[in-house]
Amino acid sequence: MTRCVTDTTKIVYDEKPGCHPWKALMRMTTGVAFLLVLLSSLVIWPLPSAFASTNAVPLSPVQSSARVAPAAGNRLLWRYLIGNFVDSTTEVANGIAYVGSDQGLYALKASDGTLIWRYPLGNYIISEPTVVKGVVYFGDGNGIFYALKASNGSLAWRYNTHGTGIASSPAVVNGVVYFGSFDHFVYALNATTGSLLWRYKTGGEVGSSPAVINEVVYIGGDDDYIYALRANNGTLLWRYKTGDQVWSSPVVVKGILYIGDNDYSVYALNVSTGTLLWRYQTGRAVESAPAVVSGVVYVGSDDSYVYALRASNGMLLWRQATGGALYSSPAVSKGIVYVGNFNGTVYALNANNGTLQWHYQTGGSIYSSSPEIVKGILYVGSWDSYEYALSA
Repeated sequence: MTRCVTDTTKIVYDEKPGCHPWKALMRMTTGVAFLLVLLSSLVIWPLPSAFASTNAVPLSPVQSSARVAPAAGNRLLWRYLIGNFVDSTTEVANGIAYVGSDQGLYALKASDGTLIWRYPLGNYIISEPTVVKGVVYFGDGNGIFYALKASNGSLAWRYNTHGTGIASSPAVVNGVVYFGSFDHFVYALNATTGSLLWRYKTGGEVGSSPAVINEVVYIGGDDDYIYALRANNGTLLWRYKTGDQVWSSPVVVKGILYIGDNDYSVYALNVSTGTLLWRYQTGRAVESAPAVVSGVVYVGSDDSYVYALRASNGMLLWRQATGGALYSSPAVSKGIVYVGNFNGTVYALNANNGTLQWHYQTGGSIYSSSPEIVKGILYVGSWDSYEYALSA
């Protein structure tokens, strides 16, 4: 398995499968700048001015609306400057777009990008926020998990995993918050109080996001396993050994679990037993989480292709090259597959045959921010510091 080469001031990234730049970003705790090697080019990016202490008093939300850029082009509805890196996938709830960056968590008016509130943090937010019953849940690069009031961004509670970061996006089911952490644990917290209900130790970091179905938590780990845990107490039901680290997140549809793996594969497992139903090999690591719609599995690969596989047997229906690695996950809406690649391009592909419908170029790489489609608007973050809203 390949690993990122890191120290406290720089990140070396050669786009090898198994080397996540956001993992290296989260491990940084000192220094005022770092070097990022991307595709054989040296790029210097500024760090946030300070890192938040895990014992600091929570900052009050900041309210302003000064950084909305005017709409331009045929697809762009608005864009908003929210930090140096925007890796978080956007969550849209009740007309508000919640998204994290290296500058904190932002709540923007979904229709025009006006800032409603901001919760400042001194570390990266990779975790996609989840909004349930008026509370926003997410983790940060210091290993702290937060619950904020969705209306004004005030802190409800926080829980310190004492790990090196949380990239896992939470699932909130029946009053319990489930997520993974880089401290090797899968957590279950009381959604109201943040108190620990249980935690399960895996053999490696957990950047995968859980799927909770029928009182079972499914999640992948850096120890090459896919896990099925009992939701009420964390008891292991089964685990499946893959060929490499599992950074993709599971999707469960009609009794089948679909997930990607850094061994270049897409897996389909029986959810009850963990037995292999089929496996499809792509050209590079599959960090993208699949989308399963109408009997078809859509997934991106680091080999730059979007794949459409028959959900029942893994047969290839079509694949489409995008010209850049696909780390984020596809979204499917009204017969269109939307993806963003590392070259910073958003693609809209026909779901039946993969033909290009349109594309939009952002000003930076699109890494782990996956397209989110709500009411005909596509939301996505880019490494050019902007959150975008495009007409889908």
